[in-house]
Amino acid sequence: MSGRFPYLNLTLEDAYRIQQINVERRVSAGAEVTGHKIGLTSSAMQEQIGICEPDSGFIFDGMVGSSGSCLRAAEFMNPRIETEIAFRLGRDLSAPSDLDTCRSAVAEVFLAFEILDTCFTDWNITLVDCIADNAACAGVIVGEPVPFDVSWELGTERVTATANGEVAGTGEGRDILGDPFKALAWLTHRLPSLGTTLHAGDIILAGSVHASVPLTAGTDFRATSTRLPSIHLRVV
Repeated sequence: MSGRFPYLNLTLEDAYRIQQINVERRVSAGAEVTGHKIGLTSSAMQEQIGICEPDSGFIFDGMVGSSGSCLRAAEFMNPRIETEIAFRLGRDLSAPSDLDTCRSAVAEVFLAFEILDTCFTDWNITLVDCIADNAACAGVIVGEPVPFDVSWELGTERVTATANGEVAGTGEGRDILGDPFKALAWLTHRLPSLGTTLHAGDIILAGSVHASVPLTAGTDFRATSTRLPSIHLRVV
């Protein structure tokens, strides 16, 4: 697939290499990689963006905030927000790994908001564009973590997101590739080509359960789920 600039004839591998070059620059400037986001894992997001396969990007320490944070919309170009099921790894995860191995590597699970933004301000982007721009990942708000038990079926987790008290999106864990752990397994197959592996302590966003919502000043975002603690973000 080519990108917004077809004369460049960019491939997915080219896009991930561009992403990796930018990661290396940020790390050289002092940033620390604290995890990864997996995107476009639900039909709602694939239909919204017009892309039919997942992608991934990096999470850096300066991008992460906690539930209850206040965010300035003016610091972004054209931001959007998603509600995600997220993991924190309890041990290194080899690549590639199957579902059982992925489940056993997760120490904690929690709700998260992902802040999406991109240099393509009209959001008319291809998969190549999105990947090259760190899969549009601009920020992460993490909720209170809960210890994960391998018997927990996250596919049945029902998530509801609200903006100023009005329902903004709903979904279930199974909306993420049928099982959020399938997204994590997909990531273990994707990262070796980038020379990257998953480490204990890494945050992993499995993907949104609903279509993204514009992030505008004056909005109070909240999300609840069946068993995970709620999450809150105020936008000014």
